[in-house]
Amino acid sequence: MSAALSMPSTSFHTVPRSSALHVGTRGSPLALVQARMVMAALDAVRPGLPLNEEIISTVGDRVQDRRLADFGGKGLFAKEIHEALLDGRVDFAVHSLKDLETELPSGITIACFLPREDPRDVLVLAPSCPVAERALPFPNLPEGGRIGTASARRQAQLLHARPDLRVGLIRGNVRTRLERLEGGDFVATLLALAGLKRLGLAHRVTMPLDPEIMLPAAGQGIIAVTARENDHQTRATLAQIDDPAARAAATAERAVLRALEGSCRAPIGAFARSMPGDELLLTAMVARADGTFLQRRSLRGHRKDAARLGMDLGAALRADSPVDILS
Repeated sequence: MSAALSMPSTSFHTVPRSSALHVGTRGSPLALVQARMVMAALDAVRPGLPLNEEIISTVGDRVQDRRLADFGGKGLFAKEIHEALLDGRVDFAVHSLKDLETELPSGITIACFLPREDPRDVLVLAPSCPVAERALPFPNLPEGGRIGTASARRQAQLLHARPDLRVGLIRGNVRTRLERLEGGDFVATLLALAGLKRLGLAHRVTMPLDPEIMLPAAGQGIIAVTARENDHQTRATLAQIDDPAARAAATAERAVLRALEGSCRAPIGAFARSMPGDELLLTAMVARADGTFLQRRSLRGHRKDAARLGMDLGAALRADSPVDILS
């Protein structure tokens, strides 16, 4: 990881288009770090493989004043990248898996996954908010405090534990969110630890949140690489850096979303933990955004059955959830 962070930004920009593989990525600092992690991983197994970075602006990046669910969902972080892939402007593309829609456009597949970074969410308190008890995260938050998040999943779990809190919209890249915290807009925010670590900002964490307290988003901490389904040569190259453990977890967690037909509107969490004997312990939850309803369940099985495990757990959650949550 550190090698990717220290990589010069021009490392993969020195060959003409006709002879290079072109890598699609969003332009945020985190997206660029993640794209260069993939490029570094490829360079380790295929030294000298020519790679060019292509930055693509997405609607999700450009619209910052609304929740994703209000204007199209999480696919808005990938729509333009999918288009560039399908029309041949890029050969593969790098994504945070949790930002990829459950059903990809026809002709596109996930070619590989990098090893998972720490999947936990973290609590980050404003400088004005003292840490009263480091062992328990939510008692640190003042009565009626305003918390910044754009995630229905985080909001639901937070309000389920602390219904007195107020939630305000906060979007933008990680540094923008931290700046709003420092500016006094919120007493705290919740962020993904993986992103903070990749950006060298882990020191900003007040407290990591155990999945028993805050269940992560499906795919959180996993970098996914998409390619054209019929581009067998590129897919074979990317397969050399595929991580089987991350693939199994991603498969199980995304199967939960598929079973629940999950979108940004529905507060859904899913996390598959590796267990002895090549097994997965899959935990998932469904909630109402205001926190008044929340159910979570777990299921254990062999990782070769990851897709079935996720579908079974998702079906069980659906059966016992109020109709309005998943409609």
